[in-house]
Amino acid sequence: MSRDKASTMDTDLQKVFGNPVPELYEAAAGHDAPPALAHALELRSFLALTEEQVTRVRDRVHADMDPDLDMDELSADKLRFDAQWLEAALEARDGYRAALGELLRTMPPPAQQARPVRTAQLRATATLPPSAAPAPQRAGAAQARRL
Repeated sequence: MSRDKASTMDTDLQKVFGNPVPELYEAAAGHDAPPALAHALELRSFLALTEEQVTRVRDRVHADMDPDLDMDELSADKLRFDAQWLEAALEARDGYRAALGELLRTMPPPAQQARPVRTAQLRATATLPPSAAPAPQRAGAAQARRL
């Protein structure tokens, strides 16, 4: 996704996970990577992409409002569309920041993050009382017809 693009929450990710973002992506590719790391990096990628969209729209509006441009080049419809686009991108950015922030806040500190532990799966066994066990059929015995 957006591994190479910076996001506004990269510092927070580094504080929580203890490594720079590029190293976190490498760690997430490993088999023993914590699921929270994968979720955090996925949210971070979406955030970086959304922040890039916000920047593009902002820059486009600034360019359209350049004081050196001819007034006849201004378009209210184009500006309205950009305003709607910017509003949607900002809303998405805020949602990703909130989700990532919540994930990072609810994670235990790195020293307390336990690795998944494999345990032996217990097997429950039970024996039926003699009265509940089905009666064995006799070899060669004809089965009774049901009417």
